[in-house]
Amino acid sequence: MIELKNINKSYGSLEVLKNINLTIEKGEITAIVGPSGAGKTTLLQIAGSLDLPTSGDVLYDNMALTSLSDTKLAEFRNKNIGFVFQFHELLPEFTTRENVALPALIMGIKRKDAYNEADRLLSSLGLQERLNHLPSELSGGEKQRTAIARALINNPRIIFADEPTGSLDSHNREEIQNIIINLCKNDGYTFLIVTHDPSLASIADRVITMEDGKITSSLRREEMNDSINQDDSSSIEEIVETDLEIS
Repeated sequence: MIELKNINKSYGSLEVLKNINLTIEKGEITAIVGPSGAGKTTLLQIAGSLDLPTSGDVLYDNMALTSLSDTKLAEFRNKNIGFVFQFHELLPEFTTRENVALPALIMGIKRKDAYNEADRLLSSLGLQERLNHLPSELSGGEKQRTAIARALINNPRIIFADEPTGSLDSHNREEIQNIIINLCKNDGYTFLIVTHDPSLASIADRVITMEDGKITSSLRREEMNDSINQDDSSSIEEIVETDLEIS
């Protein structure tokens, strides 16, 4: 589905990403973990077309993003990619409904249709009573659920999430995790998640560890399950937590 080939990224003499090769499979949750400064967010931004690599290619169904003009790239991003950030990034002067509908309006969808789809998504996430509320009137968990609805509004190929549970309490973290699982398993959405949260990483089909701008390991769920059986580990979350400690 999405391929990153020989991705390098430098800022002057600082090498942030070093020859990254990664394939993101359709319908899977992929988590990227590692210490701060490992290059996780930079990799997510390049995969999501928010930044360009110094060298290498990002391919969506064999189409190189570098082949698109700035205008076409913006159109492609709005139609095919959803984003969820740690601090939701909702526009404070817009209602919940307006925030969610905005990407659809940008894509040219009629206002009535965009609002109807926004209402449907928000209701499916338990926010039917918050349609006309401003972000300042929402709890942290409600803001993040609104951000997820906004990411879904154009039915994207993939959703990139950068620390989506990082600012939430344990109850809301679990709620967001369950939403991501359901969207992947029941609706076929694809997620690439950057996180320091072992419990969030543990729901992934594959966990990628980064350090010093390189991918140091890539474990699929079945491999982690094998480790549990062989090493008598208590959970996938414990394996991920150990990997983070090693990093």
